[in-house]
Order: sequence, then structure tokens, then C-alpha cells
Amino acid sequence: MEPVRMCVGCRTRAPRSTLLRVVSQNDILVIDERAVLPGRGAWLHPTQECMDAALRRRAFGRALRVSATVDTQTIEQHPLRTKG
Repeated sequence: MEPVRMCVGCRTRAPRSTLLRVVSQNDILVIDERAVLPGRGAWLHPTQECMDAALRRRAFGRALRVSATVDTQTIEQHPLRTKG
């Protein structure tokens, strides 16, 4: 049985292996490709639609429980696939 996580973009549940883990390091969002970085993680489908929805809703700050504004520039530049 594979662990299930919720995407912070579309808010649907999916197997952990299909999602990207995002962590906050010094108030900068970093994509954790291997899912081994310390700290609380937020999970996201690797699609542009989910990324846009999460950024629009400011979901990363809530999911990661950080009070400061997080810098999303690094994950916005990450190449994601389009849904379809």
C-alpha cells in the first residue's frame, strides 16, 4: 500500500510517487526531488495547472506552516509538464 498525499494545488489525493515535494529552506521554496530534505513538506502534482492554483491560493505558506512570505521564484522556474 503506497502512501497517499494531497496536492496543495488541486486539493485531490494522489499516490506519493506521482507528486513533487516542496519544502521551505530559509523562506525560499525548494523542490525536493528525492523527498528526503528535512522539515515539513507540501505536495504538488507536477503540472502547471496545479502550480498556478497553489500560487494563486497562497497554499504553500499554509501547508508548510510558515508565517513569513515564502519566495516562490525557484519553483516557478522549475519545468513542469502541462496536464493532458
